[in-house]
Amino acid sequence: MKRIIHIDKNHPSLVTGLIALGFQNVLLDELPRSEVQKQLHAYEGIVIRSRFPLDATFLESGTNLKFICRIGAGLENIDLKYCREKGIEVIATPEGNANAVGEHTLGLLLNLMNKIKKADKEVCAGVWQREANRGYEIDGKTVGIIGYGVMGSAFARKLEGFDCEVLFYDIVTKEAVYNHKQVDITDLYQKADVISLHVPQTPLTRYLANKEFFDSFKKPIWLLNAARGSVLEINALVNALREGKVLGAGLDVLEYESTSFQANFNLESDADLQYLTTASNVILTPHIAGWSFESEVKMAQMAISKISAFYTRGRH
Repeated sequence: MKRIIHIDKNHPSLVTGLIALGFQNVLLDELPRSEVQKQLHAYEGIVIRSRFPLDATFLESGTNLKFICRIGAGLENIDLKYCREKGIEVIATPEGNANAVGEHTLGLLLNLMNKIKKADKEVCAGVWQREANRGYEIDGKTVGIIGYGVMGSAFARKLEGFDCEVLFYDIVTKEAVYNHKQVDITDLYQKADVISLHVPQTPLTRYLANKEFFDSFKKPIWLLNAARGSVLEINALVNALREGKVLGAGLDVLEYESTSFQANFNLESDADLQYLTTASNVILTPHIAGWSFESEVKMAQMAISKISAFYTRGRH
């Protein structure tokens, strides 16, 4: 019987579905990395989210490994070069939580442009200010999406209910959905009212949004980041907010996160983070854009389907 090791907790339907396909599943989601590594040779599949990195040192113990299934999108915690060299299939399930990311990103944008966070706090404090909370409409704006993969295109689809222009930049030529248009990054600098980041974490994307990035825009923008924290330099964002180059920011991720996406910061000792947490035009959420009840089930179903297809295709 084919044996799979589960390093993270996932929706129970994942194990149930894999059992139905004839896999033996072992849950080691509470064991430390060193103990999991000792047992790795006994398995031909790993299912993981982001609890710890699967680097070459760890994977060398998996002498019988055939695949790694990442529940989610980002693959930065897996040594892809090692996997290619050893012929280990790497599976991801971004299709399972793309809709959740799209909806969450749209929610951040609507909240920012309509000053909902600020107005809510004021009303709850007994302050009733209508003119000071006059908002903006998405209709007529130009929304720029950086990274038009599964996540970026999912957000783009959510914008179809609005009469806005959607432009996207991607280093790979992509087939656009609806009337979206692929452009050069300089076009976004000239035209965008909104910028939404949806790129993976790679050496190329680290601090993609930095001082030079914010200085390049012709007009002030709203900024959204539901990708990875390392894509956005917080100090550069804070300065751009102070200078009015960024009208508001909706951030589901922060550069302070640990590799397992847990909080890794000291609020009292970081002036930039203090600014973000007190600014009325900044919304922060704890890396939950793709974290819906529905997406948990859909990612499990996607994993079952892709693992099954891998074995069918390769007749392992």
